Amino acid sequence: MMMIFGFVATARAQTKELTVVPSVDLQRYQGKWYEIARLPNRFQEQCVGNVVASYTLRQDGKITVINECKLVDGSTDRAEGIARLADSSGPNSKLKVRFAPAFLSFLPFVWGDYWIIELASDYSYVLVGDPGRKYLWILARSSQIPDSTYQQLVEKARAQGFTVDRLVRTKQD
Repeated sequence: MMMIFGFVATARAQTKELTVVPSVDLQRYQGKWYEIARLPNRFQEQCVGNVVASYTLRQDGKITVINECKLVDGSTDRAEGIARLADSSGPNSKLKVRFAPAFLSFLPFVWGDYWIIELASDYSYVLVGDPGRKYLWILARSSQIPDSTYQQLVEKARAQGFTVDRLVRTKQD
């Protein structure tokens, strides 16, 4: 009986609309962010550490995204993409990001959801995910955060229906 209740509770948490922050000051948000932890995903399988994301606001309102990580051989992998508002009439905490070439940007499936779930008032850390709860990142302005802050973000993600027991901490040198 308890097992059935657990499955139902999990299903409800995952079908509930993902809550995002009401708005983001994109000027303050731009800059360098260190990955503290993530849910495993196929496009970061090669990354063994030193994962950083840099965001630069463009004049057209879009955001240049540069992701870098250390590979097993010690070299650096770099991916450049672009982010835009998911919906011009919605909150600016819901973004779409693509790393595919520009000529493919008309295809909806090359754009991934980047939703800002939690953001420190001083912009020192952020919790980013997607409405399908497949992707989740904890990012910070410094390469380390206090364990209490990490646990707080993990609990916020859990409350939003993410499978946080699969989170992987990112090694930063």
